[in-house]
Amino acid sequence: MSSGISKNIGILGAGQLGRMLALAGYPLGNRFTFLDTTGNPSAGIGEVIVDPDNQRLAEFLDKVDVVTYEFEHLPVELVQQIEQHKPVYPSSRAIAVCQNRVEEKTLFDRLGIPTPAYRVVESAEQLEAAAVELGCPVVAKSVTEGYDGKGQAVLKAPEQAHDAWKAIGHPQLVVEAFVDFVREVSMIAVRGRDGEVVFYPMAENQHVDGILRYSVAPLPDLDASVQQTADGYIRALLDELDYVGVLALELFQTRDGGLLANEMAPRVHNSGHWTMDGAVTSQFENHLRAVQGLPLGSTEAIAPTCMVNVIGREGDNAALLALGHAHLHRYDKAERTGRKLAHVNVVAANHAELIEKVRACQALIPDAPPVAWSFNISQ
Repeated sequence: MSSGISKNIGILGAGQLGRMLALAGYPLGNRFTFLDTTGNPSAGIGEVIVDPDNQRLAEFLDKVDVVTYEFEHLPVELVQQIEQHKPVYPSSRAIAVCQNRVEEKTLFDRLGIPTPAYRVVESAEQLEAAAVELGCPVVAKSVTEGYDGKGQAVLKAPEQAHDAWKAIGHPQLVVEAFVDFVREVSMIAVRGRDGEVVFYPMAENQHVDGILRYSVAPLPDLDASVQQTADGYIRALLDELDYVGVLALELFQTRDGGLLANEMAPRVHNSGHWTMDGAVTSQFENHLRAVQGLPLGSTEAIAPTCMVNVIGREGDNAALLALGHAHLHRYDKAERTGRKLAHVNVVAANHAELIEKVRACQALIPDAPPVAWSFNISQ
């Protein structure tokens, strides 16, 4: 009798997200083959096929039963080609939408998911006009490519449009009005092959220079109706795309409690790393369950948890491990400015204790910014 578990899983991309997928899949008896199209793999696990010139695709396909990906900036044509031979989850349609900010915004609009006011521009002059119309400051983003703050510029005055256009160097930009938000939040949800959907508790995120530094979940002051609204938005996206796997949706929570969608990511997500130690089933295991057609695991939070990113330089790892309820996850990467090297999941009995533990953790990580959560807990 078949166990229903796909033995050999192919992953497009070979970075830390693929590494953590493999670590979650080995207890299920999965084996992993990575297809790296960059020439710079860093997974350090499983079998890695380095193929920047697309010469070894047949070799990759021979080794796998089902394919997923850890990085959405892939040639859509490559994913479509793979779909002709092996199941790919999520589908190439999800990648195509998430690679293009105009298509993404159009999908949000069609599904009734509110977003910040935006314009699409194709010249420096149009960018300047949009800045005037929307009112500065505005954020200009390349329509394709760009992540972790890359391919973006903030305009504090319309006169900065020509410099911003030149700096981004892209033929089409999305220009967004600034949002007066209380906090940045994200939703992680998982949809199975059978259409079952499960939702993780919403996380609050703190970014510095466009790079995520902290995520905390569950939130002690989150109204249940706000979580339900976010669940509805991400379910609409999952169902519309006939999606299979983990989807992340980044949002702004406004002062009136409303939510505005920023962008989505068709993969396991940095803001879901807290689930590795703070939820019954991690986002990584649930993604693998979904793509194999297995029952989805519980997304319930075990305890208040904060994910702390380690960026650029390693922390004092021995001292971090000496902290109670601190779980270190290193990516086996060389130090480099702006590079994600590891994360620490800090787990506590309550949010007041969590704040203190995270501050102790922060002190052991070079250049870690002060924690600035929106909620206040009496000490």
